[in-house]
Formats: sequence, structure tokens, C-alpha cells
Amino acid sequence: MFAGHLGVALAIGRVERRVNVGAFVTAALLLDVLLWILVLLGLESVRIPADFERTRQPQYEFAYSHGLAAGLVWSAAAAALGWLALPALRGARGRAAALLAMAVFSHWLLDALVHRPEMPLVGAGSSTIGLGLWNHMPVALLVEAALTVGGLGWFVAGAGWSRQRSLTLTALTLGVLVLTLAGMTVAPPPPSPRAMAGTSLATIVVLCVALTWLGRPAGRRFTLPTA
Repeated sequence: MFAGHLGVALAIGRVERRVNVGAFVTAALLLDVLLWILVLLGLESVRIPADFERTRQPQYEFAYSHGLAAGLVWSAAAAALGWLALPALRGARGRAAALLAMAVFSHWLLDALVHRPEMPLVGAGSSTIGLGLWNHMPVALLVEAALTVGGLGWFVAGAGWSRQRSLTLTALTLGVLVLTLAGMTVAPPPPSPRAMAGTSLATIVVLCVALTWLGRPAGRRFTLPTA
């Protein structure tokens, strides 16, 4: 579930248009950013099983990034950061902070829908949850496509963006959806867990930077400071 997280972030971004949509996308993908950093640091793990080409499901140990308790903590942290970073919204700061927390926690909810029962409720060794929709891959991919296209359509309809920016966002989002569907169907297995972590982390960073740039106020240009 990668493109689906993007679709939900766009839908949340439609609710509060004064916040750069890149912030909601970053929030919605935060748990995966933490996962791949922790995998690279050896604090969490992902294993590519022998039946990966049939199931398309790695096996995770990720209590610090994807546990229920951890998800609530990271959601609260995102809300606090949003509150501190958005003083210009004044009376709407609380609403924006709550939406950022919602974007973070939406990630946990969607992952709980598709993962096997491997998402800890509290920490390593605690009870786990997961509804296993990826065991029914055609249905899972249909749900992901619906979330992505639906979130994109709702955002574009109310964002008030120029035609060019809207088309750029549409192309980028549909590109992410195509790559996600390919990754869950025909792509070869990752060569190693570290390669999977590094590639996934780089992809998320590029996507978040691109959408933050795209979501900047219309007409704003980035310039170098002059003496």
C-alpha cells in the first residue's frame, strides 16, 4: 500500500488547502520513512521469503514504526510539530495539526487492512493484527487504485490549482499507482532487504520533495539569497 497512502493524503489535503499538500503526503508516508531508516540501522527487519513471487508479501518485524502504540505516538508527534510549524493559521492551527495526525494514523489503518497479522499492538512480542487483504491481491489492488484515483480526483476538483499544476500532479500520482501495481504483480523480488530499504526510502523522499515543491503557493519562486 504505497499509492493508496498518497491518495488518502491528497484527500486530507483538500480539507485544509492552506497547508502545503506535501506536508500531508509526508505525514501519510512517515511510518514507512521510519521503517526503512530503522531497517538500515538494524533496529527493525524485513525478510523476503521464498514464496515472494507468488505472495508479493515480505515479512516484517516493525514494532517501532508500525505498531499500534507507535503509530499513535508518531501521530501525536506530527500534530505537535504541525502546531509549532503553522502559527500563521492562528485559529486553524489545531485543525491543521489534527489533520496531520490523521494522515499519519491513516497509514497504520491502511496497513492493518492489507498486511498479514504481523502488526504489533504495543511492541515486539505483543499481540499482532492484520486483516490480510493482500492474500486476495486483485481485491487489494482494486481498493488501492480506488483510494488513489478517488483522493486525486477530489483534491484536484477543489484545490484551485492551475491546469498545468493539476496535470503534473495527476501524471505523478498515476505514475506512482502504476509503479505500485507493477511492484505488487510483475516486478522481480528485491535483491536484498537493505536494497529494498534504500530504494524505498529514496523513492519516498523524492516523492515528498516533488509534491512539496508542486504544492507551494502559486507564483512563488525559490531564489538564492543575495548579499
